[in-house]
Amino acid sequence: MARHTILIAEDHGILRDGLRAMLSAEPDIEIIGEAVDGREAVSMARQFKPDTVLMDLSMPNTNGTEAIYAIKRYNPETKIIVLTVHKSEEYVRASLEAGADAYILKDDTRNELLAAIGNTRRNRTYLSPSICGKVVDGYLDRSAAEPPAGPARQLTVREREIMKLIAEGRKNRDIAEYLSVSLKTVEKHRSNLMKKLDLHSVSAVTTYAIENGLVSVDTSAPDRPVASNQRAGPGL
Repeated sequence: MARHTILIAEDHGILRDGLRAMLSAEPDIEIIGEAVDGREAVSMARQFKPDTVLMDLSMPNTNGTEAIYAIKRYNPETKIIVLTVHKSEEYVRASLEAGADAYILKDDTRNELLAAIGNTRRNRTYLSPSICGKVVDGYLDRSAAEPPAGPARQLTVREREIMKLIAEGRKNRDIAEYLSVSLKTVEKHRSNLMKKLDLHSVSAVTTYAIENGLVSVDTSAPDRPVASNQRAGPGL
C-alpha cells in the first residue's frame, strides 16, 4: 500500500522538526518536503503533488490563505490541513473559503492531528473540537445579520493575488513570471481590479491593500509592505 505523502509548510524550524519527527514515526506516512514560507509551499506542492499539506497561516511572502488558494487551483486533489495558533471564527471561515479541508490548532494533541489527516484522507472536513463552537456561533450570527459586502469582495481570487503582489512592490513582468502567466494576463487583471475598486495608481492600490489587511507594513523596513497573515474582507 502506498504511503500517504505530506508536505509541511511552517516557518518555525523547531515546529517543523517536531512535526517531521512525529509524523515520520507513522508507518503509512512519508514527509516529502518542508517549506519555510507560503511561496515555497505553493512551488513544492506543484512539484511534488503531495497527498496532504500541513499549512501554517502566518508565514512570510505568500501568506497561508493565499497559498491555500494557489495550491488548490493547481492541485485540487491535495488535502490541506491548516495548523495554526489562530482560534477565531474569522480565521476558520477564511481558510475554509480558500479551500482548506481541515483546521486544527497548534496546542491540539497528536491524536487530533492524526484524526485530521485520517478524516481528510476519507474526504471529510475536520475541525478542531476546541473551535467548533465558535464556528457555529459565527454562522448563526451571520445568518441573523449578514453585513453588506465590501468592494474587495468583487475581486476574483487571481485579482486579489495580483493586488497583493502589486502592493508588495512587484512589477508586472515579475508578477507574470511568479504566477506563470503572460504579461498581457497580468495587465488585464490589474486593469480590472483597479476599475472595480476605482483606484487609479499603484500607490492607491498599495494603500487599499494595507487598509484592507492584504499586506502590512514591515516596521523594520517601513518603505516596503510585506505579506500579511490577512486577506481582503474578514480575513487573516
